[in-house]
Amino acid sequence: MTRKHKFPSWTLFLAVCAVGIGGTFQYGYNVSIINAPTQHIHRFLNETWISRYHMELSPDLLTFLWSVIASIFSLGGLCGALIGGSMAIRLGRKGALLMNNIIAVLAAILMGISFPTGLFELLIVGRFLIGINSGIGICVQPLYIGEVAPKHLRGGMAMGSSIFLTGGILTGQIIGLRELLGGEMYWPLLLSSSSFPAFAQLLFLPWFPESPRYLLIDRGDELRCAKALKRFHGSLQYQREMEDIQQECFALDGEKPRKPWQLFTDRGVRWQLITVIVMTMGQQLSGINAIYFYATYIFEQAGISAEKIPYVTLGTGACECLTALTCGLLIDYVGRRYLIIGGYLLMILWSIVLTFSLTYQELYSWVPYVSMTSIFAFILSFGLGPGGITNTLTAELFIQSSRPAAYVIGGTISWISFFTIGMLFPFIVKGLKQYCFLVFLLECSLVAAFIFLVIPETKNKSFLEIKKEFHKLNFGGKNKEKETELYERRQLHDEF
Repeated sequence: MTRKHKFPSWTLFLAVCAVGIGGTFQYGYNVSIINAPTQHIHRFLNETWISRYHMELSPDLLTFLWSVIASIFSLGGLCGALIGGSMAIRLGRKGALLMNNIIAVLAAILMGISFPTGLFELLIVGRFLIGINSGIGICVQPLYIGEVAPKHLRGGMAMGSSIFLTGGILTGQIIGLRELLGGEMYWPLLLSSSSFPAFAQLLFLPWFPESPRYLLIDRGDELRCAKALKRFHGSLQYQREMEDIQQECFALDGEKPRKPWQLFTDRGVRWQLITVIVMTMGQQLSGINAIYFYATYIFEQAGISAEKIPYVTLGTGACECLTALTCGLLIDYVGRRYLIIGGYLLMILWSIVLTFSLTYQELYSWVPYVSMTSIFAFILSFGLGPGGITNTLTAELFIQSSRPAAYVIGGTISWISFFTIGMLFPFIVKGLKQYCFLVFLLECSLVAAFIFLVIPETKNKSFLEIKKEFHKLNFGGKNKEKETELYERRQLHDEF
């Protein structure tokens, strides 16, 4: 019997790094860096308007233009999510990621030259394009990692997406400090610095093979698949992975990659799809945005000066990065269910604590420190569960033919939720103030209950085994054989 390695081979580890630096790292980095130059961009918009129209920009129009620059990233991300699945099927997982870097480089050039040319429209177009890049990266990177990882390491390796995302946020916070590129003279360089991760991926990713699952199941190239598996797992260990892929290929029986809309009418993936939608919305609407909104206020109440708050905020980015690493180490030992349910339960606890501490913030001198501790604890809880495991489960719940379409749907839901919470959140906070955390508490409770009742443990299971776990949910206990036979006949009819 072949011995399982507790850690991935160096080739696997470096492949995860090569896809991560131009994938979810870009998303985290570009979400983070836009915060530092806010005042400088406001000044640039006003000066450009005066030079063009010989009048100052009205406060309302300035707010609108800034909102467009900030939120157009989400619209680009939505577009990227919609085309990411098709790119992954046509160009391959590796090919789609490499092509995606061309968009990132073009975006970086446009944002970099916006200031010297005096064209803020280039800044808007650049933010839209980098949003497309991020949307594609978030869709394709987990696909590649989930397909190259052996099943006993799949959870830990899939956490690479979250590790690089949080690493991108932290790097953006550091680079955006006024001592580095956050100063008034350097903000165009800060925004165009997203080209460096793109060039890094273009340099390193070509050295690694395409996804073996894609090569055999989608392309029917057994020779290249075996060669890729030997690179990833070694000549002595690759056979077990080859057998697993062949079993899935046999079960699919030549089934073509599904379109996103086909999944909505396919009873065989009904509960997997519901799970992805609930978990993706749960992740975005969990209250993590409220935590970042209140962070500055709470830090000020704790006596931290405005000049030092950006450095304290680095602690929140470091917290997310630390928990992503911790989750990556624990996920294949503890399991997905325990971590994600535990994360949501802890977030419920800290939502209660924050509601009370923010209510009595000015009553006692020590209460702001309770609030500050709760903020870091909430971020740690989010990173340990919902922040990391949602994308991992999306890869595991679907077989090869449905997986790209599932990521398109999950990505679309994620970006729509991200945009919606960005638009509605200021009104929620204005209306409910600190009691907004009670809304997030309810949402976290419902998602935790759903996961507990519906989602099976996927640790150390093949994609086909996980599919069988959902079979009973999708078809029910009564007349299961008859319904399954009808479903299979319908599938064969659709193929012809």
